[in-house]
Amino acid sequence: MLKKRPEITSTFPLLSGKEKNLPRRHGGTEKRKNLFLCGSVPPWQKEEVIQGQFLRTLFLAFLLFCPGVSVFAVELKVAVAANFKPSLEVLAKAFEAETGHRLLISSASTGVLYNQITHGAPFDIFLSADSLRAELLEKKGLTLEGSRHPYALGGLVLWSPGFSGKDDQDKTMTLEDLAFYKGRLAIANPATAPYGLAARQVLEKLGFWSSFRSRLVQGASIQQAWQFVASGNIPAGLVAKAQLVDHKNNDGHIFSIPATLYDPIQQDLVILKRTRQPEAAKAFVAFILSPSVQSTIAKQGYFPVSTTMVDKTTSENRRKAL
Repeated sequence: MLKKRPEITSTFPLLSGKEKNLPRRHGGTEKRKNLFLCGSVPPWQKEEVIQGQFLRTLFLAFLLFCPGVSVFAVELKVAVAANFKPSLEVLAKAFEAETGHRLLISSASTGVLYNQITHGAPFDIFLSADSLRAELLEKKGLTLEGSRHPYALGGLVLWSPGFSGKDDQDKTMTLEDLAFYKGRLAIANPATAPYGLAARQVLEKLGFWSSFRSRLVQGASIQQAWQFVASGNIPAGLVAKAQLVDHKNNDGHIFSIPATLYDPIQQDLVILKRTRQPEAAKAFVAFILSPSVQSTIAKQGYFPVSTTMVDKTTSENRRKAL
């Protein structure tokens, strides 16, 4: 025996034949439309529905006509050298507020990031701590044409919060003290970190490299070298100036290394050719090179950049060191 099919009921109010067939001028079609839009919403909630539709319309109008806000906000994958990560995290918030685009930040030493990119890592932008890796990526055809720009110029300092002088008094270590220092010294790995290469150049020019080799504690990045000293495990280290601008426990034990002792640490950025968001990436480059952002970067411990400062001799020296 066949079972009777259950009766199917509509969630919308039923319309009579007259309402279905009424011409537009009599309101039949409009009435059917209104009933469909309202559905089974009770009369006392219709006002809330109308208010919600109005607010959505108002928000869309804001996105369309408010300058600086992108309707099609995207997420950019950014590979950044360890020394610049804290600065980029601050700038990322300002960039998102200005454009709506978000930055997904990955950080490591410049050499490690370079290797990841050459092996297909899906980054949109690379902020190097030197000019060499960005230049090599450009020559390999892995960057958008004309996208390489210097964005910051770094400085090296000798930081010695755990150092005591000859009279066992707390003092800032100088290059003269470094000549007689018998303790361990933290630097970044010269093979992968540009600030580590700069530290090696300083020690070599001072004639200290051989005597320090067995006492060097090398970090995988300049951030790790800084952590060795900040933790108190290593009394002194050659680190980035920018790492100590806002560090509350630096206690003033900072000696600026003369720029004549190492090659300029010119930090370049590039847009990678594999990016699927070229316009958003170009917007970021324009943002970071803008005068206001460059002023902010200078306050974070970097020197002003100039597009005319690319030094071919410096690049050759770095290739030899690698």
